Amino acid sequence: MRLFSLPFLIAILASAVIGAAVDSRAQGATAPDPAIPVPHGVIGDDTPSSAQTLAFGVREALTIREEIALRQPARTDEHLDGLFERLAAAEDATESRGVVRLINRQWLRSGSDTADLLMTRAREAGREHDHALAVELFDRIITMEPDWAEAWNRRAVAFHRLGDPLAAMADIHRAVTLEPRHFGAWAGLGHILRESGDEAAALASYEHALSIHPHIPRLEPIVERLRRDLYGMEL
Repeated sequence: MRLFSLPFLIAILASAVIGAAVDSRAQGATAPDPAIPVPHGVIGDDTPSSAQTLAFGVREALTIREEIALRQPARTDEHLDGLFERLAAAEDATESRGVVRLINRQWLRSGSDTADLLMTRAREAGREHDHALAVELFDRIITMEPDWAEAWNRRAVAFHRLGDPLAAMADIHRAVTLEPRHFGAWAGLGHILRESGDEAAALASYEHALSIHPHIPRLEPIVERLRRDLYGMEL
């Protein structure tokens, strides 16, 4: 199985965002649906910034040195470390499911009762498809707890559902910088890259996610198909 280093994937992330920024303007991107509120922090067609300026800013924001990419998670937790060891050793999806549930439970704890309450409200907004409200709530959470990787990851999901892949990828970058083992964020990046047509980069991101969590539901068939289409490889 082909696996890619984390710095290589960070480079893919940066180049993908830059390419999307330039291509959206060059190809005449569809104007946003006026019925959908534009979330805080999203650059729209009415901003004076050119595609080149946006691409430069994104490139600078996503620049990351190898020693930073390979550093330990921002929040250290021996219990969480043990869960990842159990996840890596899980023999099947059934065994890994319970471990993943415990990992997600740990990720959803910020250490702040107020931030945790806002997270609950933001998740409820997402379930009700009010993604603009979810983004507003995540903005408040991230202001309070800027090193909470799950908040960045969840806001990335909300941005993606609002049709803003650039903002989503920028938030994914921050999430995996804070928690390099965030298999959900890496898989999410793969989905965005696949939607954009960059199947090779999507495959790299999916494979990295599977190197952390080998039994992500429904992901292995996608990876198998991409390997076959791109390289004639089978699992």
